[in-house]
Amino acid sequence: MESSMGIEMGLLDLDLLQLPDLPSSPSPSSSSTSPKHSLSHARLDDLFAQWLSLPDTQRLVMSLLEEAKSAGSSPVAQVSSNVSVSLLPGVFKEGSTPPLSPKSSPLSPRSPMRRSGSGPTNLSSPLRKSSDPLREVIPQFYFPDGPPASREMASQCLARIDQIFAGHPDGLPASAFMTITKEICKLPSFFSGILFKNVDVNGTGLVKRERFIEYWVDQNMLIADTATRVFTVLKQPDKNYLTQEDFRPILRELLATHRGLEFLHDTPEFQERYAETVIYRIFFYVNKAGNGQLQLREIKRSNLIAALQQVDEEEDINKVLRYFSYEHFYVIYCKFWELDSDHDFLIDKDDLLRYGNHALTYRIVERIFSQIPRKFSSKAEGKMGYEDFVWFILSEEDKSSEPSLEYWFKCVDLDCDGVITPNEMQFFYEEQLHRMECMAQEPVLFEDIVCQMADMICPHKEGQLTLRDLKRCKLSGNFFNILFNLNKFVAFETRDPFLIRQEREDPSLTEWDRFAHTEYIRLSMEEDGEDASNGSAEVWDESFEAPF
Repeated sequence: MESSMGIEMGLLDLDLLQLPDLPSSPSPSSSSTSPKHSLSHARLDDLFAQWLSLPDTQRLVMSLLEEAKSAGSSPVAQVSSNVSVSLLPGVFKEGSTPPLSPKSSPLSPRSPMRRSGSGPTNLSSPLRKSSDPLREVIPQFYFPDGPPASREMASQCLARIDQIFAGHPDGLPASAFMTITKEICKLPSFFSGILFKNVDVNGTGLVKRERFIEYWVDQNMLIADTATRVFTVLKQPDKNYLTQEDFRPILRELLATHRGLEFLHDTPEFQERYAETVIYRIFFYVNKAGNGQLQLREIKRSNLIAALQQVDEEEDINKVLRYFSYEHFYVIYCKFWELDSDHDFLIDKDDLLRYGNHALTYRIVERIFSQIPRKFSSKAEGKMGYEDFVWFILSEEDKSSEPSLEYWFKCVDLDCDGVITPNEMQFFYEEQLHRMECMAQEPVLFEDIVCQMADMICPHKEGQLTLRDLKRCKLSGNFFNILFNLNKFVAFETRDPFLIRQEREDPSLTEWDRFAHTEYIRLSMEEDGEDASNGSAEVWDESFEAPF
């Protein structure tokens, strides 16, 4: 025990005891080896040995050591923190001044060494009682497929599924699947066929309860938004996008079930053309990338879901102006048929030049057939197919839409550098100026046109028009009309106050909506044998001959 105590006592810092020195007469010239200094150290050693030999001191030190060992910590700090308080009162006389704290200590929290971080820090110090911290379980907060449905929602849905399947123990047939489509899946009714086919993978003609729960509930579709549901049902299992073919099943069912399209049942060829036109219009407005691959994010940013829901609820198909209006299809198809002189369902340059009573210039038609704005889907060289014409007419008659602005920007940007310069504008306007002179109209100088367009669009950089500049301006469509559409240029210069008032009364209608409505009336009157000019939407008088 004595050796153990000796070892532990060796850890005591004698400076912490601050014992008083024996009286001496210090001399500045004295050194550490002087007799007086040696005598002082000897006297201190005697006092310290006498203090350690006291029974009370030994018991106190041993008790401190035992407590330090039992607490799992080193006795160094325990002893050094209690020496001046617990051990010294028995040695010093009453009334003596208590010792000051040490001037510096390597373990002091205020040590400059600690603050500067120059010395190592013992994180596993035995002076500190170690204990494992409590581990807090963080609940899952990110769900790639969306958060799971609540128990209440899931139980209500399963109860309703049980009711629907109760009368069909062998499985639901396709004729009884409409309730599942509308109530459980919250999809338009004309999605019933494609949904049934997706669930009935084996083609048995029946869908069992367990199979439907596996397809819909287990895939966490209960809490998915409508766009995700539509996208999931329409897309192919191995694809993460939609193609034009993916929309054909729902359009076939729409044509077969919608009351507003019953009159087409006897003309299957027009049913096919109607379905194609709807698909082309959807991809024109929704597929911003223009790559024929419709992404989920594009659907969410569009009005396609609202149009699908509206066409399912509205009996009059012509009131659904977005994508599905039969009147709009009729106008597009008749316009194409009028230009297709040989009725081979292809249009060449000469055919397109007759569009709008020769409203377009040769140079812009050349750019269109160079396939700069869009590659033709037609396989015939130098010919435009029906899909290409749909893109053209939607771009031509509604230059306020983003796809239309992108279409014509590519046409005018001759060097494809993303900037339209005055030289490029002059290239197209030269033909317009010549046409005005042939029509005996007062020509508008190009310099005046440049100033007018700069004031109208306010480009970010003077003398350079970017696509962003055009998208920011509400009158950007007039910029292109001035360059290559003479009829609309003249109409812009002589605006009819009555038409302006009509536009302000119903701002929800687009330029395409107004054009299609006017053209449908004209075409209907032509079929009834009335004078077409009374309902014509063309600004250029029909009596005028084309200058070229």
